[in-house]
Amino acid sequence: MIDTLDLRDARAADEPAIRALTLAAYGEYAHVMPPAGWAGLRQAIVGALDHAGPAERIVAERAGALVGSVMLFPPSPAGPAGAGGRMIWPELRLLAVAPGERGRGTGAALVDECLLRARGAGAAALGLYTSGSLRAAVRLYERKGFERVPEYDFLPPGGELVMAYRKAL
Repeated sequence: MIDTLDLRDARAADEPAIRALTLAAYGEYAHVMPPAGWAGLRQAIVGALDHAGPAERIVAERAGALVGSVMLFPPSPAGPAGAGGRMIWPELRLLAVAPGERGRGTGAALVDECLLRARGAGAAALGLYTSGSLRAAVRLYERKGFERVPEYDFLPPGGELVMAYRKAL
């Protein structure tokens, strides 16, 4: 049997599985981040899942099981404010890969799909925010050619520095 990864737009019926997968994927950071930082991140995750707005939700399936998801937001003045202003590009958010799926290319495939969609929409760049605790994510983004744009960084109260990245398309 061929073990292929399929990417598709999420359906309404996927929402409970996306929530569970995303909270499981980010749950490991509860023990890595300072408690206030984790509380803020978890609150932001739940808020984004509950109020996705105009985001495209993309999921990855392997053998019929949901193993990853990501949200792709259009450029919006409602995004997080950085020291230098708001991101003006589409934004990749909440990349989540099931813990047992890590190391199999799922995260990279979801990032590639976001890049493809942003490029197809005529965007000049794709942006994202992450933090130093998310080491594997930072390595993936840097391997994919994302570069730091510290003028968009911000520091939430009690949390870690939220670092901005951008990849020109």
